[in-house]
Amino acid sequence: MLSRIDHIGIACHDLDATVEFYKKTYGFTDVHFEVNEEQGVRECMLKINATGDGAASYIQLITPTRPDSTVAKWLEKNGEGVHHIAFGTDGSDVQEEADGIAAKGVRVLYDAPRRGSMGSRITFLHPKDCHGVLTELVQKASEA
Repeated sequence: MLSRIDHIGIACHDLDATVEFYKKTYGFTDVHFEVNEEQGVRECMLKINATGDGAASYIQLITPTRPDSTVAKWLEKNGEGVHHIAFGTDGSDVQEEADGIAAKGVRVLYDAPRRGSMGSRITFLHPKDCHGVLTELVQKASEA
């Protein structure tokens, strides 16, 4: 079962400047930087708060590392802003969650989950089936 908003993904042109804006303006802390070569992005996860179940809510700032990445194409078309919303599982397998949602007529973009931030397992749902919102499903690393 999906149990929380794991993060909101925000695409940006200048990751370092955007991280500084969120830290200075809202007081968020930079928890984790990484490059995801498979997705062609450099990212920073900024922690917003912790929850009672040991999870946390994050803002994920993402910038492309190559011009052919989906984020680069998205930025070119839409400019900076909210790119996706991610829902976390309650410990269940992200593939099982995706299969259950697919059975309801929603297209899943990956045949199998991929590696996401901080060792998580992820998949995406097609925005045209989710009222225009690119939706990510996340199984955090300690649940994977």
